[in-house]
Amino acid sequence: MSAIRYELGSDQILTLTIDMPGQSANTMNATFRDALSETAAKVKDDLDNIRGVIITSAKKTFFAGGDLTELHKVTQADAKTFEDMVNGLKAHMRFLETTGKPVVAAINGSALGGGLEIALACHHRVAIDDDSIQLGLPEVTLGLLPGGGGTQRLPRMIGLEAAFPFLMEGKKVNPKAALKAGIVDELADSADDMITKARAFIDANPKCHQPWDQKGFKFPGGAPHHPAMAQKLAIAPAMLKQKTKGCYPAPERILSAAVEGAQVDFDNGSLIETRYFAELVIGQVAKNMTGTFWFQLNAIKAGGSRPDGVEKETFRKVGVLGAGMMGAGIAYSTATRGIDVVLKDVSVENAEKGKSYSEKLLAKKVSRGRMSETQKAEILGRIKATDSADDLEGCDLVIEAVFEDSELKARVTQEAEPKLVNNGIFASNTSTIPITQLAEASANAENFIGLHFFSPVDKMQLVEIIVGEKTSDETLARSFDYVQQIGKIPVVVNDSRGFFTSRVFGTFVNEGICMLGEGIHPSSIENAGLLAGMPVGPLAISDEVSMTLMQHIRDQSKKDTEAAGGTWNPHPAEAVIDAMVNEHGRKGKASGAGFYDYPASGKKHLWPELENLFVDSGKARAVELQELKDRILFIQAIETVRCLEEGVLRTVEDANIGSIFGIGYAPWTGGAIQFINQYGVRAFTERASELAKTYGERFAPPRLLQEKAETNTTFA
Repeated sequence: MSAIRYELGSDQILTLTIDMPGQSANTMNATFRDALSETAAKVKDDLDNIRGVIITSAKKTFFAGGDLTELHKVTQADAKTFEDMVNGLKAHMRFLETTGKPVVAAINGSALGGGLEIALACHHRVAIDDDSIQLGLPEVTLGLLPGGGGTQRLPRMIGLEAAFPFLMEGKKVNPKAALKAGIVDELADSADDMITKARAFIDANPKCHQPWDQKGFKFPGGAPHHPAMAQKLAIAPAMLKQKTKGCYPAPERILSAAVEGAQVDFDNGSLIETRYFAELVIGQVAKNMTGTFWFQLNAIKAGGSRPDGVEKETFRKVGVLGAGMMGAGIAYSTATRGIDVVLKDVSVENAEKGKSYSEKLLAKKVSRGRMSETQKAEILGRIKATDSADDLEGCDLVIEAVFEDSELKARVTQEAEPKLVNNGIFASNTSTIPITQLAEASANAENFIGLHFFSPVDKMQLVEIIVGEKTSDETLARSFDYVQQIGKIPVVVNDSRGFFTSRVFGTFVNEGICMLGEGIHPSSIENAGLLAGMPVGPLAISDEVSMTLMQHIRDQSKKDTEAAGGTWNPHPAEAVIDAMVNEHGRKGKASGAGFYDYPASGKKHLWPELENLFVDSGKARAVELQELKDRILFIQAIETVRCLEEGVLRTVEDANIGSIFGIGYAPWTGGAIQFINQYGVRAFTERASELAKTYGERFAPPRLLQEKAETNTTFA
């Protein structure tokens, strides 16, 4: 069975229906390429009998894009063969758009990546008007570029400037927005209406050529040499570098392909695109990002960490204890997914304040036309703000999000637990305190689990699910279902102080503060964090967390460690934190003063006094940027290995996804463990040993890393 059904009607309109056998979605793999080659040959033979062509799909989606499994396997040795293959595929698409006959894309579902590129190669695009349909070129999010003509056709259709958000940011839009942007030409009410409109276009346009194949074609908004465009393009590389910090080659290659391609004819532009595409495909960053953001993320979403044999649960009523920022965010994320929420605090006033957080977020959506007032009212109606535990009666799940204090958490657990339905789940949003310890306050420890959300909850995609010593597989499976029900990414870890994300995040923050204590200039520290690929510098994020909270968590951890008979080993950063808080009254952003100053008007800036208090001018001048970057990336990766070694982390997938989505570990690396793999396990271990000699035992390679280094085997 061919992947493309060839149906030439008596009206001389050819319908090409893409329907790849044995796949839920159409992808641009070898089977499709062969089918396209055969189809192009048939069209050539039948050309005199064809008035026009309609390209559509038999799947729910139109076309899902390139085959990432194929792309992931391409090596440097395959580069020439790969280029030839891509150019061959594009030649068939090019043939269809240059026959002179009208070709219409009938877009019945999402068209992403290669799918949209097929549509762009048509003369006219009709899409079903359904908000769930997405159109876009998301390749950049995987370290790639649109290699099927996207960097050449889209700028020629809508202009370079208008095309850049789609090309360099992976912007996706629904059909209405695509129509407005000029990416599709018509909307249809139904599949039948779509085909009717496609046929009408063919009838009305017996001869068709792309605008860029016609004499006198001009770029919308101006070609690169146009004065206004030339001015914008002159600063574009610098602006791009500011965003990517030089860590992400894909946006830079997309800019080059689009601008260079715009200065030559389409066919030569297409060859330029292919060369840049091949360069990215064989590059390490694309391998890292594709491996993690596609293969590993999909494995997690498919339930790789969910215990088998437990029936999937749908949650209907969830209680949230504590209406502060975290609790309010959890309530919002839950209510927006159709679940009733009881938001409880010590007073109705506090609870209502927490509910108002949802009101503000929803109002913003209404103002932007993304939601109606009716929908907003419906969601807010699902959140009950209360100070009474009785309102928790009948909850399937209760999540406590109160202050990080073991005794307080014990009290709210004992108050709320009896209100749960039979076999209901009690979860703690703690970021540091062991779940097994907190479960001691529970009457039903097998139904007690950790659900660690990240701030701000409405934006952060990850939830760390922490399994205590007595947590049952059934509780884990059902908690996994809840996390997926609210549209978050679940990462499962075993119990430990700080679990996985907080442990690793702590090493990042502490290392930055430690550098300051050593005399390194704060600007160098912050820049090193950003240039390593972290979203924020360690000093800035310390202010966000607040140094008083760091002190509290440390004190609680020290108390619990010593109570259990352990010894507390102070980190060099602790002295700096204590000095900032206790001596200088600089607690963090919330108090208006931390490592940064926060003026009422104007941007935040580093506190000038840091230079006098901490900086050693000799050390500050002598330190190498790469040394600082290495320390930031290595310390987090080493702690991640420790979590694997101790069994806190269950899988490499959870390690990579958790490190990026939970901590902000540099996405270009593919995650903390993939960073080690791509660096080379043996080379990483040697470098870690060097850092340990200079900066202390915290950089010492864990036993598991040493074992891997001896055989030079990667983590898998």
